[in-house]
Amino acid sequence: MPSITVCSLLRLGETVRRTGARRLLTVINAATPVERPAEIAADGHLFLGFNDITAPVEGMTPPGADHVAQVLDFARDWDRAHPFVIHCFAGISRSTASAYMSALALNPDLDEMALALELRRRAPSATPNIRMIAFADEQLGRSGRMVKAIERIGRGADAFEGTPFEMPLAL
Repeated sequence: MPSITVCSLLRLGETVRRTGARRLLTVINAATPVERPAEIAADGHLFLGFNDITAPVEGMTPPGADHVAQVLDFARDWDRAHPFVIHCFAGISRSTASAYMSALALNPDLDEMALALELRRRAPSATPNIRMIAFADEQLGRSGRMVKAIERIGRGADAFEGTPFEMPLAL
């Protein structure tokens, strides 16, 4: 079964090649240059530009409900014929939040806490952006369970860059 793989910007090209991905979600600051790997067609790439913040800050763009809706729609439109890569700058916050919410959108039977614990196991540095998680929780009708699960796993281990990992779509 094709999978979702999370990585940093630095590991993007090698991760796309290694996985054979044909779908790419970029969640990064709007001004950050990102070269789309040749293996990804333009219509298979969604670039969302916003800052990795959890509350509004003057001069910065926080993740919003519309950003999260676009992530969820892009995930749901995935045909699963080939792997899907999600990246942000470090592969720690925006991308892990996007992968977590995408897995729950694709498999509504997944348990939020079990998936969060598996995320922590696979990605010790993961610190999913809680603002994104809160919007997704509301949009997916999860009654606060996504937020509680991510709060329970807490902040990940300090790291400059996360190690690429595969987000499960089933447990």
